[in-house]
Amino acid sequence: MKAKATVRLRLSSEKQLTTLLDALTPEANSPVNVRARAVLEREGDFAFLKVEAKDTVALRATLNAYLRWMGSTVKVLEAVEQAS
Repeated sequence: MKAKATVRLRLSSEKQLTTLLDALTPEANSPVNVRARAVLEREGDFAFLKVEAKDTVALRATLNAYLRWMGSTVKVLEAVEQAS
């Protein structure tokens, strides 16, 4: 793999961190193409998204997808917490 990126994300609660990782780990475990792969890990209070791709186009596309999913998940979790 030629292109690599790592994103470190701190969430506001343990519950949000666990839910985010539980929601997105299945996507990372079954990549849809061979040009890029993503790994989601937890280190302490942080979620790490590590993406490796064959080229920058695949890296950008994969990062955009995961960042959108992460953003959507966090927004839903925040809305649920406010409604509770």
